[in-house]
Amino acid sequence: MAKKYLFMATHGIEDPERATLPLAMANAALAGDKEVVLGLQAGGVLLARIGELAGVQAERFPPLQDLFNAFMEAGGTLLVCAPCLMARGVDDMKTQLVAGAQVVGAAAFVSAADDADHVMVY
Repeated sequence: MAKKYLFMATHGIEDPERATLPLAMANAALAGDKEVVLGLQAGGVLLARIGELAGVQAERFPPLQDLFNAFMEAGGTLLVCAPCLMARGVDDMKTQLVAGAQVVGAAAFVSAADDADHVMVY
């Protein structure tokens, strides 16, 4: 059985390096045949907003959009905090978020952490 990883991203494009690290780590885990959930909370929820990642790149890392696309294409699970989205004015979650984003509350994050073998927070 594959190990399960939960990576929590709490920063958006205001801090490209902190936004990039959880996606780089999540992609590395997926490449190693791990089961991966990426949770977005606080400012990190905006990483799931359509068009948000264009042109964002931390020094010495691939573009954030490329990492995000690779994560989704590799079958990663994306959980996005509903209250955090609403606090940032993202009200129409069906048209403003990328395909595959699952908008959830606290219970889903707790469940993902319970199910994970490893949890990393950025």
